Amino acid sequence: MDTIAFHTFGCKLNFSETSTLSRMFQEKGFKKTSISQKPKKIIINTCSVTENADKKCEELIKKIKKKSPKSNITVIGCFAQLNPKKILKINGVDKVLGNKEKFDIDNYINKSNNKLHSNIKESIHFKSSFSINDRTRSFLKIQDGCNYGCSFCTIPLARGKSRSNNIKSIIKNILEISKNNVQEIVLTGINIGDFGIQNGRRKERLIDLLREIEKLNKINRYRISSIEPNLLSDEIIEFILNSNKFLPHFHIPLQSGNNKILKSMGRRYKKELYKNKVNKIKKMMPDACIGADVIVGYPEESKSNFNKTYKFINDLNIDYMHVFPYSERKNTRSSTLKKTILTTEKNTRSKMLRILSEKKKRFFYNKNLNSIKNVLFEKDVKNNFIYGFTENYIRVKTKFEEKIINKIIPCNLNFIDSDGIVEVNKLVY
Repeated sequence: MDTIAFHTFGCKLNFSETSTLSRMFQEKGFKKTSISQKPKKIIINTCSVTENADKKCEELIKKIKKKSPKSNITVIGCFAQLNPKKILKINGVDKVLGNKEKFDIDNYINKSNNKLHSNIKESIHFKSSFSINDRTRSFLKIQDGCNYGCSFCTIPLARGKSRSNNIKSIIKNILEISKNNVQEIVLTGINIGDFGIQNGRRKERLIDLLREIEKLNKINRYRISSIEPNLLSDEIIEFILNSNKFLPHFHIPLQSGNNKILKSMGRRYKKELYKNKVNKIKKMMPDACIGADVIVGYPEESKSNFNKTYKFINDLNIDYMHVFPYSERKNTRSSTLKKTILTTEKNTRSKMLRILSEKKKRFFYNKNLNSIKNVLFEKDVKNNFIYGFTENYIRVKTKFEEKIINKIIPCNLNFIDSDGIVEVNKLVY
């Protein structure tokens, strides 16, 4: 039996696609294993959001070839779509497939002698994918691509235009996922607030999908992975407030707290709209968790611009941030801007916001101590502790018991440990 291993870089969407490809190969008789076991074939699903993501892929390939020189390596995903010739120059790469070709990967690996297959003509067709058994939660892809064209972003180049699955097929996927004792599904996509475009035309809406999912009795918990602030409608916020299944957790990209920079980025909102959305959520759902993405060191972001962003976020009622130093990408509008920020300055700004993020998260955790929350415990076990997340996305741990893996348990949130994780007491088995 041929062996195969997978490695995924990047977002939840990539994980859902890798999982789907993994099941496809196993159905064809391959045995899934780890890279350390020196499998016959290795599939690397790449990200290319930042320059660092590209470097991580190159480093992994070199490491694999050193330890497992006979393994056949195929590279797929966004890095493979954007810069396939660069990947082919890496010693040890056997095939490179673009984002369209990766879903027909078996034919390319076994029936083609060509190393490169990356069709620059984008597809408007949606390819369904979801994860099973890789993690406790399942990632379900409902949308792909993006029509926004933000100045710093290569995703439209890598993934093409916005397109979606249809509600009927998504419900079918959820029913399939439910057969595997999954307790929570995360709806993923590139721009899921833009859900509903099929064959180039808008046919459905995200709120329509959420309402249909709410009717199902198979899965207990759902999260929306990330949604643009201008697409997070009051209708969606109010729906989640009254939902029995969708959890009070919002991840809303901000990118900058300065309107001048937001405009240069090509973002479709001002900071005032963002603040209004956050305030509305917190007023309606005080315990809801709100996260944000922020880019620092964008070209032309002066110290004054950054200080305005810092003050805006400091005053904003969000609970954590993902902070990214700006990374210049080829063929983006921002790469043509003249004023650039030194790496040392970008690192300083990143550190300031990450410290602020930790303070905000600790404040949020403290506010929730001594309350009872429902925790989905995951498979990870470290130092005899098992970990999980509350419905409002607080990371918790308790003494390991095998019987609570993949179970939703009411817990009392006791205290925050030295690693910033909340230790809990289980109330019901």
